[in-house]
Amino acid sequence: MASDLDFSPPEVPEPTFLENLLRYGLFLGAIFQLICVLAIIIPVPKSHEAEAEPSEPRSAEVMRKPKATAPSANKRPKKEAKKKR
Repeated sequence: MASDLDFSPPEVPEPTFLENLLRYGLFLGAIFQLICVLAIIIPVPKSHEAEAEPSEPRSAEVMRKPKATAPSANKRPKKEAKKKR
């Protein structure tokens, strides 16, 4: 009865090149996502040079008037009256 039991490991085929590519691509994608999430969660301190320089352009932006946007050429003008059926 003990001789009937087969304790040898099951035969598993070797992973193909595409399966390996998919596996490692998924690992790289997961690592990239973790880095992106950590970059959002962990604040990065700003340098002192970057804080001093933008003060001048901000005051220049306040002095400028906003440009009026032209209507888009893709939009059709609204019809004045409804069509009668």
